Formats: sequence, structure tokens, C-alpha cells
Amino acid sequence: MASLALTAAAASVAGAAYLNARLSLEHDVVFARIFGRAVIKLIRASRAGRVNLFYVLEEHAQSPATAQRPFLLFEGAAHTYAATYDAVLRYGSWLREMHGVREGDVVALDFTNSAAFVFLWFALWAVGATPAFINHNLTGAPLTHSLRASAATLAIVDPRLEAGLTEEVRGELPAVRFVVFSPEVEAEAAAAAPARYMDEVRNVESYVGMAILIYTSGTTGLPKPAVVSWGKIYMAAMMAVKGMSLKGNDIFYVFKCMPLYHSSASCIGVASVLFAGAAVSLGRRFSTKTFWKEARETKATGFLYVGETCRYLTVTPAEIDPVTGENLDKKHNVRIAMGNGLRPDVWDKFKERFGIDTIFEFYAATEGALGLWNLSRNDFAKGAIGRYGVLSKAFVASRSAIVRLDFETEAPWRDPRTGFCQRAHTGEAGELVVQLPSDDVGARFQGYFGNSAATDSKIARGVFRPGDAWFRSGDVLRWDGVGDGRLYFSDRIGDTFRWKSENVSTAEVAQALGTHPAVLEANVYGVQLPHHDGRAGCVALAIDQPLASEELLASLAKHARDNLPKYAVPLFLRIVQDVGLQNTGTNKQQKNGLRNQSVDPAKMLGDSVFWLRDGTYAPFGQKEWRAMEGGDVKL
Repeated sequence: MASLALTAAAASVAGAAYLNARLSLEHDVVFARIFGRAVIKLIRASRAGRVNLFYVLEEHAQSPATAQRPFLLFEGAAHTYAATYDAVLRYGSWLREMHGVREGDVVALDFTNSAAFVFLWFALWAVGATPAFINHNLTGAPLTHSLRASAATLAIVDPRLEAGLTEEVRGELPAVRFVVFSPEVEAEAAAAAPARYMDEVRNVESYVGMAILIYTSGTTGLPKPAVVSWGKIYMAAMMAVKGMSLKGNDIFYVFKCMPLYHSSASCIGVASVLFAGAAVSLGRRFSTKTFWKEARETKATGFLYVGETCRYLTVTPAEIDPVTGENLDKKHNVRIAMGNGLRPDVWDKFKERFGIDTIFEFYAATEGALGLWNLSRNDFAKGAIGRYGVLSKAFVASRSAIVRLDFETEAPWRDPRTGFCQRAHTGEAGELVVQLPSDDVGARFQGYFGNSAATDSKIARGVFRPGDAWFRSGDVLRWDGVGDGRLYFSDRIGDTFRWKSENVSTAEVAQALGTHPAVLEANVYGVQLPHHDGRAGCVALAIDQPLASEELLASLAKHARDNLPKYAVPLFLRIVQDVGLQNTGTNKQQKNGLRNQSVDPAKMLGDSVFWLRDGTYAPFGQKEWRAMEGGDVKL
């Protein structure tokens, strides 16, 4: 009997393992944990009238179990939940009594990462106001535009950014009061009497109400203030809490390449730590030289990345202990890295070099109506932005679709007979669209503050049936071709270019080139050329040697031909001096400036340019450019 029982148990285990492998049930469990927990917390908070996250901070600060637990680590100081709560009450009192801030007001915060930023942010929530997070890299007209778009009449500014408050900026905004949060002003706020105002000032009518204004990157125009709802913060935070299994003893590391003005750092980083009762370690400045040192010092168990961050860490020289000679790459407590933008060509290199057990890659947009994620402990789903079991994939597919795209118009393709869009086949790239309630799109997409035209431009109507409404992501995605529940990012619509009647994905070309051993970073884009239709492929390359030798150029050409279809092989190379030179403040590659410079040698700012000739890359200078301008060259 015992042997029969053991045999049955073994068969049961084997059967469960088979079903899990066949249907990816573990990913259904992760999905249920994330989505279910977010919904439950949101319903409970709504019923109690406590959707405002101020109450989560208050609960931890007043609980004996968490009050003295660190919440915020910054520049050597540890701020407990109780101390943070006290600071928030004082700052809130200062805002209300000294500056007349009232419930419903929008107050702009122009700050670098700091404890003061977090205190002011939660203090605004404490008095029922809404913070507008200004990108601290902005100056001049973009700064003026961002402040004006927020409709704020009070802007609190980091003293490190005071130089940006020029006479022109102030003159353009006569209705805005600027308060530079100098050490003297900070001391004044900290000395205010702590006041907890009545719950009525924090009343939230609906979880779709505005919690924060966070701006788009502005890479294709001036930044737009996206309305971030309370519900979106709950969902983003639970994605991290349950996806990464955050516990109270975890320390989540957020640094300068993840500025708090960005939704990943604020809505995912800080908010998830708050819900988990854990600690967040803030850094003011990102440096590959000090990153792991700071991670070790703070005993961080996880960190947040974005864009090319992991690439920059991977291509830096190993850190060696000057006393013992030991390689310190794996001397840390980090077990998981969460973020978006980790490319397949870096995925395994990063994990193996630094001994990272788990990658939690996600896909989301500040103004987006759907988030996706891929919890990965192996290389089966490397590079995927989403991975789901059979049940969770069905749920995602019921809320979203990938539709065929007209790359000429950069709009979803519509059948000329029916006028409706068509779903892309499995393995076929198309635009991700997310279904919205046709009679109340604001329930899932709150749009851009004070900009109905921009909001409407993101909504497509009559996609599959008359009157339906779908959010346009602007991103080209594809489900994997074998039906394993993996979802991959192909490109931004504006980045994909057309050459020789073929659509070229800049992301896919960059991934292919990034596997060449000499390539540190590849930024791919299409350029317009005189007397040519479409856009020719060009790549700005950072390489691991000071000059591009003939051997390297030939090797790069062969690598491109071997790994890409003929139409996608870049016709031009631009060798740049270092990694990250075309990046935003969040380490995301920018292409607009490079596109506008085309391959005109006079606009290369000292960079060397090469073009594909006779199977290799050869120098491209003024002589060749003039020949192209004269119509003497046909590619």
C-alpha cells in the first residue's frame, strides 16, 4: 500500500509539473496575486473613504510593528515611518497655514530626488492637494510650458534648480508664486506644528480621481501632464509588491536614473514600498562607479531600472577590492531587478555577471490603460515584456488587442470594405490597443490634464464594431509565434521606419547589433536622404575601442548581414564617443536629434560616419554627401 501511495504521489507531482509547463499556471498565479490584491485593497479603501495613500503611511506610522521601521533611506539618514509621518504633518501644516494650499489645489514640485521631495509630496496628499511632478531637467520654454499646463499657482523648487527660475520664466508665469525650498525654508517647514486635518479634506470621490500629475517625456513635443489616478497607483504598486514578493525587511533601491518625477520611481518604487511596509533607498545621482557600492551599503534586496541602465552596468569594468583583489560583482544582497527596457542582448549577461536571480520586466505608460509584466528566472522569456498562463493570457486578450498597422499613416489599418481594424496574427507585429468603456472612457483612461485634444488623439473609435473605444498605446508589440504566452516589444510607432517597401524595427535591429562583442550600445534610427524615398537605416554605435579599425568595420557589416534581413541592415554607422550620450534623464534612448542630423558630416559633432560599400563599412565624408545631394548616388 505504501508503495502504491508513493507511486500515486509521484504521478500527481509529475502531472502537476506537466500541466504547469504546458499551461504556465504559475504565471496565472502571479497574475491573480497582483490583480486580485489590487482590486481587494482598492475596494476596501473606497468603502472606508481612504483611497488617499496618506492613510497607508499613517497606518504604518501608528502601528507598533512598523512605526520604527525605516521607510526612507537617503544620504546616510534613515527616516522611519513614524518620523516620515511627523514630517508630512508638519510640511502639510506649513503648506496650508503659510501658503494657503487647500483641497483640490495643484502644486508643482520641481525637485531632484531627496527626502524633502517625498515629505512635500505626501504633505500635499495630507491636505487634499495634488502634486504635479516637474521634470527637473527642464529649463526655459519647456519648463514654462510644464508649469503653465499644470494650472498650479504655487511652485516649490529645489534650491539646486533655482538657476532655472530665470526672469523670462518668472515673467511668463505672473500668476505662479515660486518658493525655493532653501535650507532656511526647509527648517521653517520642519518647525511647523504637526497638524492632522480632518478626513474631509482628503475626500476622494472615486478611485479614478487625480492623485498626481506626471508628465510625458516630451521627446516628440512639449511634455504633457498625464492624470495618474489613485486606482492606477494601487495597481502599479501591487504589481511590484506581489510580483517581487516584497516583505517588510526588503530595501528597494531607487536612484537618479529613476527620478521621482517619473511614474516608475514614484508609483511603482515608493508606493510599492509603502504598501509592503518596507524601505526605499533613494539616490540623488546615478553612477556606474558607485551603484553597487551604494547597493551594498544599504543592503538593497532589489532595485528599479529603466532603459539602458542594466547595459551601462554590464559594460563597466569589474569592481575589484583594493585590499583582497576580490571581484565584487556578486557581493551584494540584490535578488531581483524590476523595470522596463532590458533588451535580450543584455539580459543574460547582466544576470550572470551580477548573480541576479530574478528579472521582473514590465510594460506600462504613465497615461496608459494597461500594464503587462514578465516574471522570469530563466532565459525562456528573456526580452519579453509580458508572460502569462492560459487563463491570464485570455484575460489580457479580452481587454486588449494587437491590430495591424498602416506604417505610412502610423494609424491602425482599416479594411476598406468594413472600415474596421483587423487583429494581427500570432507572431505578427501591430499596435497595442486597450479597450475602454465606450460611454465612459475616463473610467480607465484619464488622459491629459486640461488638454482634451491630446486626450482624444489617444482614443480610436469604431475599431471592431460601431461606437467602441480603444486606447492607442503608440507601441508596436507581438505575441510569440508558438503560443507560449510571451509578449514582445517591437518598436515605438514613430521610430519604426520604412525602407525598400519594408518596415524596419529599430529595437530589433539594435538588439541584433548589440550581440556583437565590440558593441557597447546601439541606437538605431531612420534618416531621410536626398533623392531617396523612405528612410535609410543608421545606427549610432558606442564601441569598446577608441577607433573603428577596418577589421572591426568589416566584422560589424558581416554581423549585421548574418543576423538581419537585407533590408534591415543599417546603411550607415555613426561612431559615438561613449554610451548614454543620446539618453533622457531616465536612460531611455532619444532618436529625434540624431534623425534630424541625418548623415550630413557637417552635423556630426565630431563623430565619424561610415556607409555600407562592397560588403563593409567605409568612411563617409563631405565628398560622398555632396555626391548624394547631387543625385549621383543611388542606394
